[in-house]
Amino acid sequence: MAMMESLLHRLPFSPAMLYLPVGYALGPGGFGLLDLDPVRHAGELTHVTEIALLISLFTVGLKLRLPLNDARWWLPVRLGTLTMLLTIGLLTAVGYFLLGLPIGPAILLSAIIAPTDPVLASDVQVQDPADYDRLRFSLSGEGGMNDGTTFPFVMIGLGLMGVPMAAHFTGSGFAAVGMVLWGIVAGLLCGWLVGRRVGRLVLYLRQRHRLAMGMEEFLTLGLIALSFGIAELIHGIGFVAVFATGVAMRRIEHKASSNDSGASDAASMTETVLGFNQQLERLAEFVVVLLLGILLSGYGFSHEGLLVALLLLVVIRPVAVNLSMLGATVTRSQRLLISWFGIRGIGSLYYLVFSLQYVAPVRLGNSLLSDRFVPLVLTVLAVSIMAHGMTSTPLMQWYRRRRRRV
Repeated sequence: MAMMESLLHRLPFSPAMLYLPVGYALGPGGFGLLDLDPVRHAGELTHVTEIALLISLFTVGLKLRLPLNDARWWLPVRLGTLTMLLTIGLLTAVGYFLLGLPIGPAILLSAIIAPTDPVLASDVQVQDPADYDRLRFSLSGEGGMNDGTTFPFVMIGLGLMGVPMAAHFTGSGFAAVGMVLWGIVAGLLCGWLVGRRVGRLVLYLRQRHRLAMGMEEFLTLGLIALSFGIAELIHGIGFVAVFATGVAMRRIEHKASSNDSGASDAASMTETVLGFNQQLERLAEFVVVLLLGILLSGYGFSHEGLLVALLLLVVIRPVAVNLSMLGATVTRSQRLLISWFGIRGIGSLYYLVFSLQYVAPVRLGNSLLSDRFVPLVLTVLAVSIMAHGMTSTPLMQWYRRRRRRV
């Protein structure tokens, strides 16, 4: 990969498109060197994918440098909430009416597949903190938000299937709505406060006492763990908190840029943290997509998964995006590309293995839920990785040429 990186930028390939077949070749369907059971190893796989997801969310937050009062934030907010809600609703209808699933499994399946990924197609995410392009900013912000805002719907699906741990999400209407709202608000506030307080403390120690110098790697891991841990303790959504922590740290650097005495220290700290996190993100992407290929090699492709992937990419995503973007200030090309680039990846794999810890023994007709859900979800992810990986480079080149002409 180190030798091919510059070549990949010129070809219609993403790194994930190479990791996936390597994983498939290592698995039971290839050379049989590795065999992972997503049910038996659900706990371990949950931890691995959770760590990868946290790293990607923190990295995306660090890249989004716009002030919070900038109008361009409204588009990723719409995509991360309204588009996500519409996608879950439409996917639930597909699961219930087309796949014949009961309402609980239908909601769970839709919530697993709904979140988009901010990492897997690097061409369509924010390239650097000074990149304010509305298309890339919106897609990156959406991927940072909806992995967390999807969590309550995963819990609702589990609660409807009788999982005790999720029962409070399906209790009385007021209590359930309160749990969802508290999870999101507590996660946002917790992450924002942790990012600001710790970031300011480190900056103060550097400027006044020449302490806390270097060790940005530990600062990165500590911030992720601290914000996620505190959010979980107060029943907030940890994924929302980690994303908010990254945004808060970037805001410290942005504000310090107006103060000459603190600008260099703040920029150095934030950019070093971002650089280290991007390296972690590449490793996390490699590990997770390799795992996806190994799991797919064991289960094989699903005809239901191919159908759901087709509907998701060409019907559900465009409909959800266009409805949620009514009245938004975007060009026709931006609207078309946002409708297409609903990339599925790490978040969906995490929610799949997380759910299998609780509902794997459940039966759907004559088969186990795991036997039906695992190949279906893995197929959707594989189709998304290949389709979006092949189209991201040529479509983004077309978009850049079109922007230059305008």
